[in-house]
Amino acid sequence: MDDKEGGTSESGPSHDWGDMTHECLVNILSRVSLEDRWRGAMLVCKPWLHACKEPCLNSVFDLETRFDSSTELPRYWTPEFERKIDAMLLSVVAWSDGSLTEIRVRHCSNRSLSLVSERCPNLQVLSIKSSPHVTDEVIAKIASGCPNLRELDISYCYEISHESMALIGRHCPKLQVFRRNLMNWLDPSQHHGIVPGEYLDACPQDGDADATAIGKFMPHLLHLELRFSKLTAKGLVLISEGCSDLEYLDLSGCANVTSRDIANASSSLKNLKTIKRPNFYIPRSVFHVERYGHWRLYDERFQTDAFRI
Repeated sequence: MDDKEGGTSESGPSHDWGDMTHECLVNILSRVSLEDRWRGAMLVCKPWLHACKEPCLNSVFDLETRFDSSTELPRYWTPEFERKIDAMLLSVVAWSDGSLTEIRVRHCSNRSLSLVSERCPNLQVLSIKSSPHVTDEVIAKIASGCPNLRELDISYCYEISHESMALIGRHCPKLQVFRRNLMNWLDPSQHHGIVPGEYLDACPQDGDADATAIGKFMPHLLHLELRFSKLTAKGLVLISEGCSDLEYLDLSGCANVTSRDIANASSSLKNLKTIKRPNFYIPRSVFHVERYGHWRLYDERFQTDAFRI
């Protein structure tokens, strides 16, 4: 039986979680994951929603773990999904009240990043992989509005050019981590049916222009990723000359540089601890003999010795 006067039952005392103090709610919600707050806590009642909007709970917005733990789906590349990501990011920027320091999302657009550039002066980490509608226009705003950036990931963002990289380098002198990875254009079959075909065909072609901007305007880089970049030996030399503090360099899939090119360029990088070389397996059927000559030349250029068919 219920003890109506004492508000208890045989199973123990009952609680009205909505009557908890705001400070107590914020303390509890700070121990809850981002996903659980969005999918659960915000839907409980108005006091919980109000607590979830506290700036101290919105200094970091990280969806990358969610994307990493799931298979890439075609719906991620739809306008509807992009609008959902934008809506979430816009909300977090507003709630953070300028305290946002880290953003890791995918499939956002200029719409949300414009507000980031205006209201996140303390931003240190920005990762916007696979955002096909992010352009140079908004990256220019990010460069001027977020001068404290120390990490930037624009992988698979094909509408961002070397001009934006130069602006980021000029305005963000603290930048130490930069990622400009491209999709596997040598064997794009892994992306078929997921990434729109026209986007795969838009893969940036001038890797040396990217390398020039990096080498000239990002002198303090420690970590650089350029997977499947189309840079040549010339671009690699520019990077090694301009980014002498590099400790990590990822050149996986960079088909236009050889082992000799890498050895020559990296010899001046005294702090280099890790280098990912462009060793990969590619079926012979992908290439035409008349373009690459005989198989021995192909082996020498792309270092496929360890992956003999």
